[in-house]
Amino acid sequence: MKTLVIIPCYNEAVVIRHTVTQVLDAGYEVAVIDDGSEEDILQQLDDLPIHYLRHAVNLGQGAALQTGMQYALEQGVEIVIHFDADGQHQAEDIDIMVEPIRSGQVDVVLGSRFMNTNHAQSVPFNRKLLLQMARYTNLLFTGLWLTDAHNGFRALSRKAMQTIRITENKMAHATEILRQIKTHKLTYCERPTRVVYTEYSKKKGQSLWNAVNIFIDLILNRVS
Repeated sequence: MKTLVIIPCYNEAVVIRHTVTQVLDAGYEVAVIDDGSEEDILQQLDDLPIHYLRHAVNLGQGAALQTGMQYALEQGVEIVIHFDADGQHQAEDIDIMVEPIRSGQVDVVLGSRFMNTNHAQSVPFNRKLLLQMARYTNLLFTGLWLTDAHNGFRALSRKAMQTIRITENKMAHATEILRQIKTHKLTYCERPTRVVYTEYSKKKGQSLWNAVNIFIDLILNRVS
């Protein structure tokens, strides 16, 4: 089944080549969606065999993922992977994520850093608190009770790509995806994935203030 790894990218010049290379080495095609970066992302990648799309202006990660999925549909892709650019996700976990779709079990696979005890122990304490809050937020807005929240590692079948349309351009898109899984009765499961926290990725991660902004975006979206 033709599979494409979508990597949304905004000013990740320090790590983007390493992230893309590990995915290519794992045997997967890559589409980098440059979300209007101020840094020269293409210069880091111009000798690598990838698909490269660029937004003229920064629109947000949700918009970058939607662009990537639309492109995948046009290219006849049957499975897409959402994979963060900052190096936190591990390419060796991609096989685990796509297997339930390849075998026809589900439409969507969601990565979880808490299904494996060893993986969970590596999550910083303050991040665990934020993620626990996010789990209840997801339950409130989507009706789905998951072991993890706002894990950007996902696998979607072609059916899911055709069904899900991301309109939350910023970080609230993670909850929006879950809401559409529930609304459209897409089948799903979680799979254990390892998140590696470096000093770089921790600086790029969600803060409490960002979490509040996401909550406000979700409320405004529901009201409207």
